[in-house]
Amino acid sequence: MSILHELAATIEARKGADPDSSWTAKLLAKGPEKCAEKFGEEAIEAIIEAAKGDKTKLTSEAADVLYHLLVMLAARDVALDDVLAELARRQGISGIAEKAARPKN
Repeated sequence: MSILHELAATIEARKGADPDSSWTAKLLAKGPEKCAEKFGEEAIEAIIEAAKGDKTKLTSEAADVLYHLLVMLAARDVALDDVLAELARRQGISGIAEKAARPKN
């Protein structure tokens, strides 16, 4: 099992935990919108560190982004394996072709 799968399983297990005992449970208790907001904040912090070129800080922020992405997915009951399956489906397809094949909204 990959570290992402282990982390996703831990996040899933914390869904019913006491928010006072777990940061993950606290985030999830605030609802999907707050989880999405926190993910966005972490993504911006990663962008800032990428622009600065600090590899150590970018690595740390990237870990935060992955964690908060998994929390956001859990808040909306989207499984990591579903996201990984979508990535696998896209593998070997040109990004330009894949985007062109997406349904128009």
